[in-house]
Amino acid sequence: QVQFVESGGGSVQPGGSLRLSCTASGSIFSIGAMNWYRQAPGKQRELVAFISSGGRTNYPDSVKGRFTISRDKNTVYLQMNSLEPEDTAVYSCNAIIVTTSKQYLEVWGQGTLVTVSS
Repeated sequence: QVQFVESGGGSVQPGGSLRLSCTASGSIFSIGAMNWYRQAPGKQRELVAFISSGGRTNYPDSVKGRFTISRDKNTVYLQMNSLEPEDTAVYSCNAIIVTTSKQYLEVWGQGTLVTVSS
């Protein structure tokens, strides 16, 4: 009933920029908090950005000042600047969605690979 499709991953040089996006579709009444996570090989999944339904944001120290999360209608964005090789990972979006039948769902995007290298 609800899909969350992400795009924007790819390869970039150190110091470069990349913008990811996730768009929800289906029987949507409203969208609550949205997040971006990343997971590198051999490491645990890490929350890299949070945005509430009211627009409040939060970031871990590892990306603070370099990453920016934003939202517009059914889409959440992650603007990544000053990228470093340590940022290489699979990035996934996540959201709480209220369906038109008033059911609360936690949905995930399919994941997109970001590679930062020379």
